[in-house]
Parts: sequence; C-alpha cells; structure tokens
Amino acid sequence: MKSPICLNKRAEECMEEYQRAQTQLNAQPRQQPYEDVWKPPPSEAYKLNFDAATFSDLGRTGIGAIVRNEKGEVMAAMFACGPAVQTSDEAELLACRRALEFAVDAGFSRLIIEGDNSNVIHDISSLEENTSSFGNVVDDIRHLIRGLIWSEVCYIRRGGNRVAHVLAQHARQTLDEDLYWLEDSPPPALDALYHVLLSI
Repeated sequence: MKSPICLNKRAEECMEEYQRAQTQLNAQPRQQPYEDVWKPPPSEAYKLNFDAATFSDLGRTGIGAIVRNEKGEVMAAMFACGPAVQTSDEAELLACRRALEFAVDAGFSRLIIEGDNSNVIHDISSLEENTSSFGNVVDDIRHLIRGLIWSEVCYIRRGGNRVAHVLAQHARQTLDEDLYWLEDSPPPALDALYHVLLSI
C-alpha cells in the first residue's frame, strides 16, 4: 500500500499529463471536410460540374456536365456518350475534357471546375508531367484551363455533384445521341436541380 501523499502526488502528475495531452490535441489543425452539397460560385464566375458513368454492358460511357451561376441557375448543360474505358479515372478524365470543351465553346471563361473523382482533380491540378497512358488527355485539359481568364479546380463529394451525375447516367438511355441546353434546365435533371436550389 502506498501512502496518501504518494497517491496524491501521482494523481496530480496524471492530471497534468492529461491536460498537456488535451492541449496538444486541441492545437492540432483540423482538416476541413470536403463539401457534400453544391455551393454557388462567386458572382463574377460560373461553376462547371462534370461526371462520368461507365456502362460496361453497352461498351460505352456517359458524360454529364452543367454550368451554373451564383443563383444556381443553369447557364448550359449537356450529356453525351463516350467510348468504352478500362477504369473510372479514364472515364472521368474524358468527361472533364469534354465538359471543358463544351463550356469554352459556350463562351465561359471564368470557371470553377468541380468533379467528384479525387485522382482526376489531383492530376489536372498538378504541375507535374503526367506519364500515364492518359497523359495526353490530362495535357489537353490543362491546356483548356490555361486558356481561361480565371479558373479554380476543386474536388467535391458525390452528393454535391448530383446533377452532373444524373446527366451522365441519363446517357445510358440514349442511342449515341448528345444533347445540349443553353440557359435552360435539362429535363432529366430537374428533380436533382430542384433539391440543390432548396439547399442554397
């Protein structure tokens, strides 16, 4: 048995150690969680969301893209059919390139480019040379981005990219047909757009 004085001293030491540990834990920076909801861009820019869906049974992919303003209004949207691919990263890279080409052709030059594949967002944001088999697609995307007056590339979780996802999925139901909308909401994504507007 230990004396009460020793027990009290040991308790004080344990309490001090506990408080030091808590201070260190609180001092560590907390990583901000990625957004799970779509947020409007600043008033001087537009937001381009893109997504891809793979349909291995049909031997093709679906591509969805939408450009919205600071009020969440649709400025341009599209879905298209793409080629068969080996991986989802390849599908997303092709979707990103197609979405950017569409946005540039539609006259948008100040864009926040948002997708839900972290590998693709990293690849197109990186300054390093991409030596993968799809490095030429990455180069094309970077070239398109450099041609914009202003741009920002962001990762968003699937929940915040739902409208582009719905458009990409809808390409399954078409026979190699690409559809485009300018300043009009795409009917296949009306429900998803409505839910996004409710959350703004």
